[in-house]
Amino acid sequence: MINKSIAALLIKLPIIAVTLVTFISSTTSVSAQKGRLYNPIPLPASNQVSDALTERDIPTGQGGFARDYMVKLNKGDNLAVDLSSDSFDSIITLLGPDGTTVAENDDGPDGSSNSLLFTRITESGNYVVRVRSFGETGVGSFRLKVTRLRPI
Repeated sequence: MINKSIAALLIKLPIIAVTLVTFISSTTSVSAQKGRLYNPIPLPASNQVSDALTERDIPTGQGGFARDYMVKLNKGDNLAVDLSSDSFDSIITLLGPDGTTVAENDDGPDGSSNSLLFTRITESGNYVVRVRSFGETGVGSFRLKVTRLRPI
């Protein structure tokens, strides 16, 4: 009788071991990802940046990549957001404090593949300016400028 109990335990032991190893490796993976939370890059005080999209940025799912910049905006601000690149067809998106799309532009009024958008801010808070490439054109250098417009 004892021999049958030991035999049954020995048969189940590999299953228990595999389950335990799987559990430990999944918790280790989750712990390693804690330091890699989403964290947009603060836009410098000049409100402009020269940077580059790389394959290490946020994949768009369409072959391109995106990089996010955080900027604090106030209710009533009138903005011009200018994105230009000689390396890729650019798209600029402004995301509100709640993550919804406030404004987006693909091609500027000059007929180029650069992006230019104008918008008025209706709620104060931290906004995300998303720089991304259209389609599979993917990576390369760009220039981003956020300008608060003043009435004349």
